Amino acid sequence: MLQEKSITETVESSLVVLMKNYVNYNLWANTTLVNWLKTKTEDLIEQMIPSSFPSIKLTLVHINATENYWLSILNKSKYEMIDKANEPLEDIYGDFLKSSAALADFVNTMEMGDLQGNTLIISPWFQCDLQNFDYIMQVANHSTYHRGQIVTIGRNLGFTDAPMTDYNFYNVHGK
Repeated sequence: MLQEKSITETVESSLVVLMKNYVNYNLWANTTLVNWLKTKTEDLIEQMIPSSFPSIKLTLVHINATENYWLSILNKSKYEMIDKANEPLEDIYGDFLKSSAALADFVNTMEMGDLQGNTLIISPWFQCDLQNFDYIMQVANHSTYHRGQIVTIGRNLGFTDAPMTDYNFYNVHGK
């Protein structure tokens, strides 16, 4: 029985460490991406390219809004959808990193019970009742997906110097 309890505690401890590491990775990767994008001209960041979001700027706006949405789910606050597409690029960069930092800060305060707790979501898009760690994985994976999309859009714009933002690279070199 003692060994079984120890294994359970180890698994729970590992989940807490993983979730905190993953949101810290997300913040690091988003910061790395923004620092890279700041070396590019604003007209290229706003240039339309065929994609699910037609520019790097609009993709950043989407990631930011989505991170804010999932943070509101996790911290049980009201989400207000704000169209930031016409904001200056520097404001978008700042808001994007602020939302990533707020997500990391909040998740870093969560304990095992918070991560394992369920949250019911009823939205215009879907309904579910999952554990909070599933939502953390959702938001971090969503951001990863769109960071890749930004790199692909950048490649179509002639960018050949995208930074490495892989999770393993973060664990080895980014911390």
